[in-house]
Amino acid sequence: MSIYQTKQRWKLGLFVLAVLIGFSSILVTNHIAKSLAREERKKMEIWAEATREIADMDSEIADFTFYLRVIQDNETVPVIVVDQDQNILDHRNLSPSRTDNPGYLHKQLTAMKKQNTPIEIEFFDNVSQFIYYGDSRLLVWLVYYPYIQLLVIVLFLFAAYYAFNVSRKAEQNQVWVGMSKETAHQLATPTSSLMAWLEIMKEKQEDSAMLDELEKDIIRLEKITARFSKIGSRPQVKEENINAVIDNALDYLRARSPKKIIFEKKYNDTGKVIVPVNAPLFDWVIENVCKNALDAMEGQGIITINLENLEKSVHIDISDSGKGVPRRHFSTIFKPGYTTRRNGWGLGLSLSKRIIEQYHNGKIFVLNSILGTGTTIRIILNKKTGE
Repeated sequence: MSIYQTKQRWKLGLFVLAVLIGFSSILVTNHIAKSLAREERKKMEIWAEATREIADMDSEIADFTFYLRVIQDNETVPVIVVDQDQNILDHRNLSPSRTDNPGYLHKQLTAMKKQNTPIEIEFFDNVSQFIYYGDSRLLVWLVYYPYIQLLVIVLFLFAAYYAFNVSRKAEQNQVWVGMSKETAHQLATPTSSLMAWLEIMKEKQEDSAMLDELEKDIIRLEKITARFSKIGSRPQVKEENINAVIDNALDYLRARSPKKIIFEKKYNDTGKVIVPVNAPLFDWVIENVCKNALDAMEGQGIITINLENLEKSVHIDISDSGKGVPRRHFSTIFKPGYTTRRNGWGLGLSLSKRIIEQYHNGKIFVLNSILGTGTTIRIILNKKTGE
């Protein structure tokens, strides 16, 4: 299993855990809210019974103390009392500054009708009143609390995840920059020695074809050394003939690819298409994309390079006749660590994406892919810097 797949499983597992915690919190809070709603209902029923008892008692001999206390103790649940014709008779626990407004009272009454079933008070003379009540502030807060809590947790997790990623990437970048510069330093000495030995071999008139290929490899080593030495600094771009840059990359790859691999160029070899690029880095992109295609074809197939010269940009399509990429992985293949090779690092296409998009202000993406038929990756380069 690749590092990328392991990370994806961990992320999925943490997401599922967060969802379970969130739903558990909502279920528990809803249970508590329903229990509180039942208690408030009982409280309103007692309040209604106290109102009825006070109305039915003989005012000269009755003691209203208990019933008045029951009514007065309701300081949280908003209540509106209406008659049989829905005329508002009394109200309690509403906004004192707005109760003089009939429109406000009727609006509150409409809301209460939707919230809870009214409680009927039947008096001895067959006259009825109805108590409408709403949810207390405590109940409202309890209903919305888990959602607010979940939102805060999610925002905190996102902020923590972002901060962790930024700090981790900064630390990793420092390590990689140091390792890259050290690698460049270590490569420089043997490369210089190889170049000296090559000159000696040329003087002795060794096999010229072999020496030409050896020279290409040494030049390649010099390019690689230069690439590693420049990691951590902003690469410079200049106007280059993109046809020639692609040709040089393909010539090197063709000589070092299996014999059953065919490279087809569908553009004018002698034409000039001027684009601002960093040639060594763009050469690296072509190499990475083509090597990925070679892996997909498993030693046999066709790699086709098509160049379309537009007014403001250049489209470079690199197609292979390999096994293809599932649509769900079109963006995933450009992420660090994603690879289908047993011993692969999954950095080639990720590095290519960074070179094209960050250093050349261009785009690289999977244009199309058919399983069992092949894949086309498109590179878009702007003809002017900053476009």
